[in-house]
Amino acid sequence: MAGSLGWSAIDGHTWRYDEAGVRFFLVAGDERAVLLDSGMQTHDARDLAQQVCDLPLTLVHTHCDRDHVGSDGQFDEVWLSPAELVHPQAPHDFARVHPLWDGDVIDLGGRKLEVIDLPGHTPGSIALLDRSSGMLFSGDPIQRDGRIFCFGPMRSMAAYIHSLERLRARADEIASIWPCHATCPVGVDTIDELIEGAKAVERDEVPYVEEEMHGTPVRAYDVGVSVLLCDVR
Repeated sequence: MAGSLGWSAIDGHTWRYDEAGVRFFLVAGDERAVLLDSGMQTHDARDLAQQVCDLPLTLVHTHCDRDHVGSDGQFDEVWLSPAELVHPQAPHDFARVHPLWDGDVIDLGGRKLEVIDLPGHTPGSIALLDRSSGMLFSGDPIQRDGRIFCFGPMRSMAAYIHSLERLRARADEIASIWPCHATCPVGVDTIDELIEGAKAVERDEVPYVEEEMHGTPVRAYDVGVSVLLCDVR
């Protein structure tokens, strides 16, 4: 695919697929596997996953921004937070959608992934925590050296901060964080840095640069760890 860098093995049962600017993950157990998001320029993620893993495959979405749903047409079913169904890119055929609730556990056989709600970047953003290894697949809310979208009608800085604070309370369960953008992996300290940066933005303590993103005027706040793209107030 244009702009694709391909699969890289993280370990013997976990892979990352890097495109220009975004990545998705393949997480396998003994009995089944999860494709975590399906790319942007990539439209054959199911076929690509089967090149490295022949287990039954389930598509799970961290959220439904357009750079995460490129291969959805290959799947009859998708698992996601029901809160994400307000997203215009979310699947709206009820029969295709399987709900994932906060605290649900996806058992892959010898490997369990816990669903953690992380609203703010989008209403139904989630992360998956591998309970055995401490790997957290975080989607977009946690990034180092990235640009995190916090603007527009579906996004909320207040919800974002609360989500990260709730995640920080579980920091001792997290060994490494695997985001869909920018530096990967990142350390657990990234959560603290993003919380402090977001709170400083809310207190108007961070200078900003005016930009336009997809036709929308935004304020870009460089908080050191990443840039937060926020609504014009």
